[in-house]
Amino acid sequence: MSQRRKREYFVAHEDELPDGARRIVTVRGVEIGVFNISGRYFALPNLCIHQWGPLCTGKIAGTLVAREENDWKLEWVKDGEILICPWHAMEYDITTGQNLSRPKVKLRHYPVKVEDGEVRVIV
Repeated sequence: MSQRRKREYFVAHEDELPDGARRIVTVRGVEIGVFNISGRYFALPNLCIHQWGPLCTGKIAGTLVAREENDWKLEWVKDGEILICPWHAMEYDITTGQNLSRPKVKLRHYPVKVEDGEVRVIV
C-alpha cells in the first residue's frame, strides 16, 4: 500500500482569517477546519468522534475547571481555544485536539504553514 505524499493546500490569505476566525475547507475529500487563535493557526478534522457531527462549525469558547491549587473553585480558562460540537456539546481544545471529557481521545492535527501572507494546510 503506497502512502500519499503530503502537499500544501491554500486556505486563505492571512487578512481573511483574523484572530478568532475559522475557515472550513475540503482537501482530498476531507473537511478540515482551520482556526486562527491569537495569530497561531491550527487545523482539525470537521468530525466529532461522538456521532460524527460537524465539529468545526461549533461555537468557540472557553471552559470551566476546578483545581486543587485554587481550592476547587471554578475558573473560566482557555477562552477562545475550546471548540464545542454543535450536536451534543462535546468540547475539544483547538490547540491540541484533546477531547476534554475523554482523556484518551485526541483529534488528528494537520500542520498549518503561513508564508507570503497565505495560510496553507498540509495534508
